[in-house]
Amino acid sequence: MNSSEILDKIKKLSLELERHNKNYYVLDNPEISDYEYDMMMQELKKLESEYPEFAFENSPTKRVGGEALNTFEKVEHKVQMGSLQDVFSFSEVEAFVLKCFEQLDNPVFIVEPKIDGLSVSLEYIDGEMTIGSTRGNGFEGEDVTNNLKTIKSIPLTLNESIPLIEVRGEVYMPRKSFSELIEKQELNDEQPFKNPRNAAAGSLRQKDSKITAQRKLDIFVFNLQQIEGKNILSHKESLDYMKSLGFKVIPSYIECGNYEEIIAEINKIGESRNNYPFDIDGVVIKVNNFEQREIMGSTAKVPKWAIAYKFPPEEKETKLCDIEVNVGRTGAITPVAVFEPVNLAGTSVSRAVLHNQQFIDERDIRIGDTILVRKAGEIIPEVIKTVCHDENSVKFSLPSECPVCGTAAVRYEDESVLRCPNTDCPAQLLKNIIHFASKDAMNIDGLGPAIVQVLLEKELIKSVADLYCLEYDQLESLERFAEKSATNLLKAIEHSKNNNLDRLLFALGIRNIGVKAARLLCEKFGDIDSIINADAEEISEIDGFGNIMAENVVNAFKETHRIELVNRLREYGVNMIYKSSVSGDGRFKGKTFVITGTLPTMKRKDAQSLIEKLGGKVSSSVSKKTDYVVAGEDAGSKLVKAQELGIEIISEQELINKSM
Repeated sequence: MNSSEILDKIKKLSLELERHNKNYYVLDNPEISDYEYDMMMQELKKLESEYPEFAFENSPTKRVGGEALNTFEKVEHKVQMGSLQDVFSFSEVEAFVLKCFEQLDNPVFIVEPKIDGLSVSLEYIDGEMTIGSTRGNGFEGEDVTNNLKTIKSIPLTLNESIPLIEVRGEVYMPRKSFSELIEKQELNDEQPFKNPRNAAAGSLRQKDSKITAQRKLDIFVFNLQQIEGKNILSHKESLDYMKSLGFKVIPSYIECGNYEEIIAEINKIGESRNNYPFDIDGVVIKVNNFEQREIMGSTAKVPKWAIAYKFPPEEKETKLCDIEVNVGRTGAITPVAVFEPVNLAGTSVSRAVLHNQQFIDERDIRIGDTILVRKAGEIIPEVIKTVCHDENSVKFSLPSECPVCGTAAVRYEDESVLRCPNTDCPAQLLKNIIHFASKDAMNIDGLGPAIVQVLLEKELIKSVADLYCLEYDQLESLERFAEKSATNLLKAIEHSKNNNLDRLLFALGIRNIGVKAARLLCEKFGDIDSIINADAEEISEIDGFGNIMAENVVNAFKETHRIELVNRLREYGVNMIYKSSVSGDGRFKGKTFVITGTLPTMKRKDAQSLIEKLGGKVSSSVSKKTDYVVAGEDAGSKLVKAQELGIEIISEQELINKSM
């Protein structure tokens, strides 16, 4: 290549890497695997090394991570949250070890698994947690303190009142929690997270901490960023000390004295990686002694005293035997690859979702092909590409009709998926009833998927409304039911009639209307008839609602079958009125509060509860829409911003006075 071609190649790689950086760190929606990204980065580093005149100051190789989102207030890191140099071969590990021995006297290394999650900083003053933030670009991150406090393994008070300590940890979603979340998203025909790492990142950045709390995140602390009042000399000593303070530190860290011991530990971790209840994507090797780290120093981006060995992705070829077409709860028609079983990440897999027609066309996937399969994030099987076509293969197209009921399929303007518009379709009915009875909806205890399947097979129900017609004799005669279970189910169904209206609204399965949106609708309109009769303009006035959500609600109640269902449920005594949690005269209705700093007597959650009970809304950030800022001690940047915007600032006592 000549100079012009090299420059073009570097520019293209840089732009592509920056795009993937944004997808990964900011949007939590990666388009390529970590391995593909790493290989692109390696290629760019190699070109910049060979042609330093084209190594630009803003190159992706000089960046640490993503940008701080505007969703949360920005936090400046007192100690840079850097990244590590990635290596992909044992020869690179050996070169690192040799370099350490050249510069240091008898270095000792700490080898530990590399957790695949989201890096955060936790700061404590006098043993009390003060702020938690994301890494962001390494110098500036996002204040996610409230969300981090929902992670039960993060101590809010340490076992020792150390003047100042800042630690770095990796927030992750355990595989079990991820599987439960994916199952729930698929049941609701939501776009599922691609892997546990992205699920953790998306969960930690929720505006509503209650959603974060439901996601069952966890954390491992792996680094001491700064400390006052204690002299720590090594990494192992810091890990042991942080553990004594009450932190959940990185597991399985071990001292190694030479290259052979390090490789043995890498192999040991690699062989057992599928047994961990969380994802790891490599192994970290660090010089243990802090003084020796100072001798080796750092580059602008990475320390010279540590590396991260990245495991290569496990990919296998297999034969695509068939493409099944499934129908989801909201009518989504989804193609699923069925292939000869292969063992990936410790389990046998034989199926993978192909998403939509565009996905199939882009990869030219055909029945009979030899395909390449892997597990995304060690959890979800995915088809990467077609390796070669069978000689008799033909292009695959999704059917123009629903494969279950034969109704003509439709593609809505804002979607890439095909849908069956027939809400009486048997495939949708099963999942609709399961959703209707689920915990966040009508919460009918004892009515699980297997029981619903039996009731449908015996034709005891043909609609969710039929649940309220079930009789004891019908249930007791079924194979799965004894006297007690039949009685308990009927009691649970009867009890569900008294649920608040927001549960019923969510249970009706309106597209894009989740638990929170259902509650907001009920708070605005008060009863089911007012919601049915509302127009899109009225609904879109609700804070948090967009035009699409509003149109979905209006269109849902234009459907004859849904109105008939509501009328039947009303006839059977199901509650149609919203019982507001707002107490008193609702004096804070329409007012937005921000709580900042430490209040004299009230815990923040108690102050928030008081505001919400009186109809107010509590936000995590100050804006022009904020009506009051409740400020305590050490209020910080939120107080400054409120003063700049001229927002009324009140004390805890003034809040109490306003509430009386």
